[in-house]
Parts: sequence; C-alpha cells; structure tokens
Amino acid sequence: MGDLFADAAHTRQAETAPLPQRVRPRSLDELVGQRHVLAEGSALRLAIEGDRPPSMILHGPPGVGKTTLARIVAETTGAAFEELSAVSARVDDVRGVLQRARERLGANGARTILFLDEIHRFNKGQQDALLPGVESGLLTLIGATTENPYFEVNAALLSRCTVVELEPLSDGEVAAVIGRGARELGIELPAEVTAAIARRAGGDARSALATLELSWQTARAEGAPLEERHVADAARKRPLRYDRAGDQHYDIVSAFIKSMRGGDPDAAVYYLAAMLEGGEDPRFVARRMIILASEDVGNADPRALLVAVAAAQALEHVGLPEAQLNLAQAAIYLANAPKSNATARAIWAARGEVRERGILAPPAALRDAHYRGARERGHGEGYLYPHDDPRGFAVDHLPDGLQGRTYYVPSGHGEESTDGSRDG
Repeated sequence: MGDLFADAAHTRQAETAPLPQRVRPRSLDELVGQRHVLAEGSALRLAIEGDRPPSMILHGPPGVGKTTLARIVAETTGAAFEELSAVSARVDDVRGVLQRARERLGANGARTILFLDEIHRFNKGQQDALLPGVESGLLTLIGATTENPYFEVNAALLSRCTVVELEPLSDGEVAAVIGRGARELGIELPAEVTAAIARRAGGDARSALATLELSWQTARAEGAPLEERHVADAARKRPLRYDRAGDQHYDIVSAFIKSMRGGDPDAAVYYLAAMLEGGEDPRFVARRMIILASEDVGNADPRALLVAVAAAQALEHVGLPEAQLNLAQAAIYLANAPKSNATARAIWAARGEVRERGILAPPAALRDAHYRGARERGHGEGYLYPHDDPRGFAVDHLPDGLQGRTYYVPSGHGEESTDGSRDG
C-alpha cells in the first residue's frame, strides 16, 4: 500500500511541480545556452558524454543551468549520484558520503559523484573534509555557486576542480526556453509576449518560466488571451544580478571606472544606475570617482576633483534618491573630461624611488633654517627666494643624486597642454 501511495504521489508531484521543474532538460542536447563550454567537441562535453566528468565548480548567476547540468551528468553517468545542500549539510554528512563512496568502490568498483549546491556556504572545515576524497579520486565533486569561487572556495579544493563559468542566457536563448514552457502548457504565445518575458528575465531561464506560468494562470483566471499586461503584472521587478560583496560588485565597479576613464558617459551612467539599483553603497561610488578624478583626469582638468568631491558632499547632505543626480552629473563630467594619468605616474614613480633608495636628504639650501644653530650647519645657505629672485624657479630642488630626474610629465591634454616648465 505504501508503494502505491508513493507512486501516486510521485505522479501527482510531476503534474503539479512548477513549470521550470517540469521542463528541466534531461540531456546536453536539450540544454539551452552555455555553448562556450558545451559546444560539440568541447572538452567538457566530451568528458561528460564519455562518462568521465572531472571534479568541477559550476559558477554563474541564478537560472543559467548549474543544477540542470549536474543532473544531466547524473542521467548520463554510470556512477552513483549523491546530492547535498551546503545550507543544511554538516561535516558528518560529508563523511557519510565519503564512506559510502569507499564502500561502492571496494564492493563493485562503482564511482560516486557528489553534487554540492551552494558550495560557497560550506565553511573551511566542511571544505577540508571533502578534500581527501576529491584529491584521491574517491569521488567526483560537482559544486554549484552563484558566488565567485576564487573568493569563496578554499584554494586547495579549488586547485583540484575545473572552474566552469556559466553565462546569463541571451534573450534569444531565453525565448527558446519560453517556447518549451509554452508547449508544456499547451498554449500559443504571441511573439510580443515572448519578447516581453525574455526582456524581463535578465538571462534567467527559471525566472522566465515562472513569469510565463504566472502570466498564463492570471490570463486563464480572467478568461482572456495571454497579453503583455499579464507579463507586466507577473514580473513587476526585473531580477538584478548584483552582490555588494561578490563578483558583480567588482565587475560592475570595474566597468564603471573604465567607462569614465575611456570617455564613455553613456556607459558610465548605465553602470552607475546598475550599482544604485543593486543596492551598492553610494559612498563607495563617490569615493571611486574622487580617486579617478586625480588618477585619470588629474591636471588635464583640475576642476574634475572639485566636481567629484562636491558630489560626495552633496550625497551626505541630500542622500538618495535625490543624490543620484549629483553622482550622475559627476560621472558624466569625469567621463567627458580630458584625461591624464601624469599625476598618478608622478607619485608612483617618486614613491618607487623612495622605496628603492630610501629618503635622501634635501639640498642644504632647502633645509629648515629657522631654529638656533641651523645657519651654522649650513641650512638655508644659498637659497634663492623665487618671488625676489626669478632664478629660484630654475633651481633643481631634488636631493643630490636625483637632480635632473623627472617624475611629472604633462600629458599634453587639456590644461596639461603646456610644457610644464617651472617659470612661476
């Protein structure tokens, strides 16, 4: 009787499961996207099809196929497949998997694959418990994470795994997934509805299918055909892939800085918007602009630093959301400003000299002569006060042994277009 109930429950669960679960791909041919790592003839595809998958860490945003790929490996491999979630698993659970893997291998030579979801949630002790099994080949580990594994996974474990980065699906790939979902629901989707869902999915197949299912249920409850308004109602907020402490944080801020440095105000404003919408600390954004104003604009436009500092001050006085205007104004100004890294190169070169040679004494003429006995030591002797004697502007003020050295080389851009001579 128990088996009958279990079979019935399994059947009904398959019928009532969420749409993403019902249309989950079962083979590599059914998997949409990720051609950069799973194309015909690729190393990873051949390894999976040849039943020799390596230990790997699948890294990517939600809804791009990490769990699906692990289950496809489970479907195609002859190995025993075990699954743990790092959210709830303990070290004892890991040891249990290792023990069962050892027993299988000893009894009949069967291999074991362990799928560990959210591997970044495993602490150091849990990851260390896995290491001997992975290192010896006792089991094949497939970890999945939305976080950058280079930040979150122990170096020893990471070095024994292949890191596979999965990318967000394109709108066209998401549309293919939506078509599969529509066929499961038995409906015909207008092209504009498919496009609306794909735009809002943010490259997330799971989100697209969930939006499709909810939109269809809403339309059916109304007795109306599925329209774009149902999609807008079902997906009120586009999913944002942004993590203030992880990969997206570093990638987006890097793109923001490089867009301003490269003179692209449109891209700078876009990445600024992405950070603000993603919940980034606006003070962090303001600090990065202040740094860039000196590092990448410098004296080609000295006002750039004033603008960046003013935006940071405005942020403290006004706060968000209004301060987005101040931050955007500064970002656009910095992007459009003439560029020079002459200031940055000057201080980097000078500090390198100091680290290499130590701090050399200034020439005697430049040393402090205000205290009693300084004159007797030769301090200040021969100093030319430039306001009284213009020859003072031509003096090389560097220490002996460095005279003639040049650290600041004007870029020739903007207000650094002069020859940089010290003529007062």
